[in-house]
Amino acid sequence: MSEVVLYNKVGKIAFITLNRPSRFNAIDPELPRVLESCVQRANNDDDVHVIVLQGAGKAFCSGYDLKIFAETPKPIPGSQNMPWDPYVDFKLMYGNTMKFMSLWKSLKPVICKVHGYAIAGGSDIALCCDLIVMAEDAKIGYPPARVWGVPTTAMWVHRVGPERAKRLLLTGDIINGKEAERIGLVSAAVPAAELDEYVLRLANRVASTPKNQLFMCKQLVNQAYENMGLHSSQLLATLFDGIARHSPEGVYFKEQVEKHGFNEVVKMRDSGVLSFEHISRPTTVDSKSSQSGVDSKTDVNGNEKLNGLPPGRRSKL
Repeated sequence: MSEVVLYNKVGKIAFITLNRPSRFNAIDPELPRVLESCVQRANNDDDVHVIVLQGAGKAFCSGYDLKIFAETPKPIPGSQNMPWDPYVDFKLMYGNTMKFMSLWKSLKPVICKVHGYAIAGGSDIALCCDLIVMAEDAKIGYPPARVWGVPTTAMWVHRVGPERAKRLLLTGDIINGKEAERIGLVSAAVPAAELDEYVLRLANRVASTPKNQLFMCKQLVNQAYENMGLHSSQLLATLFDGIARHSPEGVYFKEQVEKHGFNEVVKMRDSGVLSFEHISRPTTVDSKSSQSGVDSKTDVNGNEKLNGLPPGRRSKL
């Protein structure tokens, strides 16, 4: 069995390559762990000044492998039987998020080279890097924002601000490298034929700077974003991601993928054809309580009950 992530060093540059080309480098259960290990290996090598992250084959990363995480009948990691346990889901997904964030927290700067696709979880990985260079015709986006996902690294708003982050996440739209460069999501977009040369030239330029200078400049910028609440955003995003996969719409989406395959159902989701209007859901307000203004937690005067005691007795507790 081949390694899901490859590591190679040339001079002062460490190359980390996602290596599941037959699945467009989709994320399997092992990839996050091995990716983090490779980042640590580069950090422990005093000869390395910069890391280049890339994907083998025709794409950078197509996101989580839906053959594993969506088509396989539940219960599986990421899709529990109901009622679901948020702690179990959070432990899994936050663990993966922190492994992706090893790129952000790396002592050495990381340049991400994107060709083909950086979609869904693949965009999470790319956006954790310090610099991103895309092929002009490459695609990036987070389509699961339409249903069944929330970007756990929460990097969109920190990269492009609230207006553009909402524009992309509220639609799940995918954009190409040229547009990503225009809105400031990535450092540069170049013709696909020039991508390798451009990234290597940039990596050599960065590598010519002393490691301590690279570390200080990277941490200076990173700390500004940490102070703006990046960590708390990721906590919330990871919880929301779990909710999205176990909401009525998320459960229905998973059922459809199990029946019809992810290619067909994802195509329907992302085109807006897949409807969720028929899904039954619990009501949030009891109609009788709403009409009378009285519920089991209040008395006839609307005062809050406390263990059945009248308001006058509460001060003695």
